[in-house]
Amino acid sequence: MKLASLKEGRDGKLVIVSNDLTRSTDASRIAPTLQAALDNWDEAEPHLRELAQSLEVGAAPVERFHERLCASPLPRSYQWADGSAYVNHVELVRKARNAEMPATFWTDPLMYQGGSDSFLGPRDEIKMGSDEWGIDMEGEIAVITGDVPMGVSPEEARQFIRLVMIVNDVSLRNLIPAELAKGFGFFQSKPSSAFGPCAVTPDALGDAWDGGKLHLPLIVRLNGEDFGRANAGVDMTFDFGQLIAHAAKTRPLSAGSIIGSGTVSNKLDGGPGKPVKEGGAGYSCIAEIRMIETINSGAPKTPFMKFGDRVEIEMLDAKGHSIFGRIEQTVVRYER
Repeated sequence: MKLASLKEGRDGKLVIVSNDLTRSTDASRIAPTLQAALDNWDEAEPHLRELAQSLEVGAAPVERFHERLCASPLPRSYQWADGSAYVNHVELVRKARNAEMPATFWTDPLMYQGGSDSFLGPRDEIKMGSDEWGIDMEGEIAVITGDVPMGVSPEEARQFIRLVMIVNDVSLRNLIPAELAKGFGFFQSKPSSAFGPCAVTPDALGDAWDGGKLHLPLIVRLNGEDFGRANAGVDMTFDFGQLIAHAAKTRPLSAGSIIGSGTVSNKLDGGPGKPVKEGGAGYSCIAEIRMIETINSGAPKTPFMKFGDRVEIEMLDAKGHSIFGRIEQTVVRYER
């Protein structure tokens, strides 16, 4: 089952989307918004699934589905906690600045609490006051949870995963060092993130979903050129059960909490990946190729995004069909 939120009001209007992403039907009689459905999931889900089946067989009212009309599936959320499940990525960051990586990074996930009050839609522009801030995309996978009790185990946590999404977690790389130097984490360097048009139930992912990981390549394009095809199920040190359990160690999580994977990153033969054009899986963010350039030649060469640059993020199933729809965003100058 695929769910989307059309732009309407602050929290969107809930629709069910056909498996081929061409048609939708209004689900607001069951739940006006996706958050409302998540708040009452046990009651709402069977009705949503029944309507989804009606849509597939042509027995429900139909509208043409346009991804450009979508907000984020959750235009705002009670919780956005982003992990760093691909420790390969963290290892490269630290190696590029000649810093040792603590051994605990392989056993205890990194996670930050991001702003969740103003997510971007999948086709919304990335508006920035300056392109000297080091604008970067980060292609990620995320899950939306139901109500998660405090102290849940990783095995138990997996049963609270309601929906899966793709993410562009926008980062301002040149603002990060000064913020982290204060010892109090990200804020200005992590502006609004964007999510793909559709949130998808795990069962709709078939064999690609193993309960905690999504085993498919995440396609990232920069200005129309292939930039990354890293497999989200490969080199993921912490699965979503572990990430949810980490977030819920000292607090319960409310229905509608979003947990991110961090930048999808693959190694190659035990070492850093290679660009797509060189036969590698490429990268899901610019920072990673800059780290590799720094390690190999002493300085980065690839620039961060500038005004006018365009990023696309998408995931295809085994038959080459888009699963979540496509994130497609252009960086523009913010005008108040």
